[in-house]
Amino acid sequence: MEKITTIGVDLAKSVFQVHAVDAAGSVVVTKALRRRDMEPFFSRLAPCLIGLEACASSHHWGRLLSLMGHEVRLIPPAYVKPYVRRQKNDAADAAAICEAVTRPNMRFVPIKSEDQQAALMLHRARSLLTSQRTAMICALRGHMAELGLVAPRAVRNLRPLLEILADDEDDSLPALARAALRPLAQQLTSLEQQIAQLDQQLLEWHRITEVSQRLAGIPGVGPVTATALAASVTDPSMFASGREFAAFLGLAPRQNSSGGKTRLGRVSKMGDRYLRTLLVTGATAVLSHSKTRTGRLDMWARALLEKGKPTKLVALALANKMARIAWAIMRRGEPFRLGPAEA
Repeated sequence: MEKITTIGVDLAKSVFQVHAVDAAGSVVVTKALRRRDMEPFFSRLAPCLIGLEACASSHHWGRLLSLMGHEVRLIPPAYVKPYVRRQKNDAADAAAICEAVTRPNMRFVPIKSEDQQAALMLHRARSLLTSQRTAMICALRGHMAELGLVAPRAVRNLRPLLEILADDEDDSLPALARAALRPLAQQLTSLEQQIAQLDQQLLEWHRITEVSQRLAGIPGVGPVTATALAASVTDPSMFASGREFAAFLGLAPRQNSSGGKTRLGRVSKMGDRYLRTLLVTGATAVLSHSKTRTGRLDMWARALLEKGKPTKLVALALANKMARIAWAIMRRGEPFRLGPAEA
């Protein structure tokens, strides 16, 4: 067998497809491996370049294969697709990955550590529980509104409805309706307790992570956003500039330029939706208090609003600027510095 120099692996749950080539680019191995055969197969090989499509389990395999001495690179699926020939199947995907991993201008995803993945699991679990809490609140408000019991919007205004639901002597709610809605109220209470526990875990991870503490100094960035950025961005040097990082998060305008004419549209909304949502939410919070503050970001945002720019547009622009500042802090290892007026 010729010496293998490059391998493309199409990851899956049980059956993994391998496509290996030698230094001349000739195909040496094309075979399917069961999960139990993956580690023995790669442990017998001499160190080589291995390409994997970035997915849920790719970081685990990246760490495992790196410990064996191989050079592992994770490729975004969207960048592999142009190299797939004709019909799509596991063998064609593995061959495309093997081809894409050798391209000199290819973008790669840094391999995350187990600690970073665990921190992101806290975020994903918190996001899921938060959406379930919102669903419970909407269900309670909707069902009680059918009986004429209406409360203003916002979570804090739900308390009067919960008090009516808990009072057995209140005749404004039928007994059958009370029996139907009480499990929802109990589930809501349980969700709030679980979210608070996850928030505490995130806060503890934030306190022991230096990068997260530096990021929390940015206006509009709290422990939740700071920990999400610190856990998601393994290597900030993979981005050439802050603008490139903002574009990676989908906060830069989509281009449709040709013939020397620059045409910019709406933000691309590509990249990590969760990080983008956190940054836009933080920017909106900064805007709501910008009239009473003299910080550089506040004054910059206030100037845009005074020019007649829409509030949502200014919030997106501010989120873009916050992403650039976050990249600079992670790249240079420096804390956020206040301007003369803020200091």
